[in-house]
Amino acid sequence: MMSLNKYILLTPALFLPTLVFAFSPESSIDSHHAPVNLTDHAIGYIAIIIFVLAYLLVMGEEFMRLRKSKPVIIAAGIIWGMIGWYYKQHGMPQLAEQAVRHNLLEYAELMLFLLVAMTYVNTMEERRIFDALRSWLINKGFGFRAIFWLTGSLAFFISPLADNLTTALLMCAVVLAVGGNNTKFISLSCINIVVAANAGGAFSPFGDITTLMVWQKGQVGFAAFFVLFLPAVVNFLVPAVMMHFSIPDEKPMAENKKIKMLRGAKRIIVLFLLTIATAVGFHSFLGLPPVIGMLTGLGYLKFMGFYLKKTHYRYYPERMNNNANEKDGNVGSVVPFDVFARIAHAEWDTLFFFYGIVLCVGGLGFIGYLTMVSDIMYSDWGATNANITVGLLSAVIDNIPVMFAVLSMNPDMSLGQWLLVTLTAGVGGSLLSIGSAAGVALMGQARGRYTFFGHLKWTPAIAMGYAASIATHMWVNAAYF
Repeated sequence: MMSLNKYILLTPALFLPTLVFAFSPESSIDSHHAPVNLTDHAIGYIAIIIFVLAYLLVMGEEFMRLRKSKPVIIAAGIIWGMIGWYYKQHGMPQLAEQAVRHNLLEYAELMLFLLVAMTYVNTMEERRIFDALRSWLINKGFGFRAIFWLTGSLAFFISPLADNLTTALLMCAVVLAVGGNNTKFISLSCINIVVAANAGGAFSPFGDITTLMVWQKGQVGFAAFFVLFLPAVVNFLVPAVMMHFSIPDEKPMAENKKIKMLRGAKRIIVLFLLTIATAVGFHSFLGLPPVIGMLTGLGYLKFMGFYLKKTHYRYYPERMNNNANEKDGNVGSVVPFDVFARIAHAEWDTLFFFYGIVLCVGGLGFIGYLTMVSDIMYSDWGATNANITVGLLSAVIDNIPVMFAVLSMNPDMSLGQWLLVTLTAGVGGSLLSIGSAAGVALMGQARGRYTFFGHLKWTPAIAMGYAASIATHMWVNAAYF
């Protein structure tokens, strides 16, 4: 089984209501000044070109073997360097400083949130939880097609509660463990998981950061989200049925032994769930940033690690001094459990990639591009066409800044239209592997087996599901328009 530092590229970001990749003028600038619109300035043009070039390098990662964080980090530095130079020359350096500090704060919250979840999932891998699940699936006799549907269905129904990103990561861990060297099965299953997780997250206010943003803004009530259930099901099933026939009709190689989880595994799972609940509770009931709850949950794990370390010697009373690197099937390494070793195995390339995206898109928003695009779409194209386009844009840019721009524009729309843009922003990211956090995460998790171009081959089928889900919504929820 691959190391889980490849699995956790991103984590349950749904509980970060303050995560906004685009800069918000109202919340972070000097009240005496307003940002300068640079969309028609050379700086604006250069910023767009740099961002596009950086994203092209990201998409070519599998061919160039260039880590995706490198181009976006440099792009972010150049974009904000140009912004800073312009505002310094015009005597308003504080505006650019406040803007970039705002983006850094958002990223810092996200990074700490990610580190906690990465640590937990790396710990669950070290405790052989995913190996045990793989062994159970294989010993149950499930074939590749059954596992394809099982992981997809679980992703769809768990993501409304656990968020689409976390669910996708966990299901992909199962697929990687079961799939072995069957690249075709892994690729198709990862595509199915991304589509299912994004679709499942679209009909719940807690399933995706964009739905949480819409709910917090008051545009859609809590219960109203669930009318998107049937359109979400359609979005998941259409491409899944088409991919089903390409799945190898085989069974994974049977194993003769049953893999057992290591000591403390079940308690760590409980602590992870408790950590998620703590993050939700801190936000919902106390009004505090969810990352505070997640860091509190890291404390749970640290105490658990302390207990495992202090009681480790009970399980190796005689062999402790003789075989320092030996492992036991039930206890684990003779070396006591170290939570900081799990933190060290985080996927740092993805964390820095996310930094680059946050700063790049934040810079473009500060320049004025996101507001300009939203204004053109809703003023000239009409709500339905604009909302469908939002989904298409989210496949390229990311649904969070796109949705933030829509909410900032606050167009006068019916509930049905707000539900439509919630649906399209949630599922539109499935059209490309880079269009959603789940897709980006799984590209790193299944590096070389689930790729941008592998996903692109099935974009027509996913697009059919996208169109079918929109038609279903406009039919079954016509009363809301």
